[in-house]
Amino acid sequence: MKNEVTLRQFRYFIAAATTGQFSTAAIAEHVSQSAITSAVQSLERRLKLRLFDRLPHGVALTPEGQVFFHHALHVMDAVNDALNHATLKPQAMRGTIRLAATYTVLGYFLPDLLSRYKRSYPNVEIDLIDMERRSLEQAVREGSVDLGVGLTSNLESREGFGVHTLVRSRRRVWVGAEHPLAKQPSVTLEEIARHPYIVLQIDDAEAAAMRHWPDGGKGLKVAMRTASLEALRGLVAYGFGVSILSDLVYRPWSLEGKRIVAVPVSDPLEPMEVGLFWSAGREPAHAADTFRQFLIQACEGGESRPTAA
Repeated sequence: MKNEVTLRQFRYFIAAATTGQFSTAAIAEHVSQSAITSAVQSLERRLKLRLFDRLPHGVALTPEGQVFFHHALHVMDAVNDALNHATLKPQAMRGTIRLAATYTVLGYFLPDLLSRYKRSYPNVEIDLIDMERRSLEQAVREGSVDLGVGLTSNLESREGFGVHTLVRSRRRVWVGAEHPLAKQPSVTLEEIARHPYIVLQIDDAEAAAMRHWPDGGKGLKVAMRTASLEALRGLVAYGFGVSILSDLVYRPWSLEGKRIVAVPVSDPLEPMEVGLFWSAGREPAHAADTFRQFLIQACEGGESRPTAA
């Protein structure tokens, strides 16, 4: 049928939105880049909308693309439920989940997933607690929460925890659109270090950033340290400095509407990992286990998803 929409197109679109690059989406889906491009173009023709902005270093969802992305996720969730959970009667599941999460996870990762879970399990209550990483680890160990969701790449030790990594989010250097580095296809850590650097101080971000450099970042020209991600966006967008951060929290605009460009770093950088963890001696049960399995299935593939622009 002409203009028929397929689940494959949805899957390829989600892969492109998730990775921010058609080439990377093609690798993840084990298809040619032209297959990804064709799927996206077919959806855009069918919808009569532009779903992506084409950028020098990849693609970014348009506002309309962001809305369609969330609908596409709900469609794929429904298909997965039909295939994998047809006998579980999710509507009948009841209970309370004690869930702790860190700042980055609460702000940029969990909201959409929580909404999707509640659509399938409307009678399950989620007691959500905001905790910094060390307190979260302690709460999980003591059993005062059922599950923790945080930056597993920052865990000091995995001993005593069950851990499942949900997403691995690449790190790139953020620069203002007029910054000289913005015009390069990729940059080195040495090039980044020549420019004023803005350090983020939430969720162990400063310690993670300093690990990128062999000298622990001692040679960096630190222009400012801030615990506000929005302040950092504004400073980067206006050219006051650069910063290496994860795609999970990337947005191409500051609050003032100034453009931010994320440039690949040619030196190897460890990705930021977000994951679930629970006490190794206390496996999650009932509602908590359904939520664990839902998150694992929803994030299958382990790559970061974009946030709303």
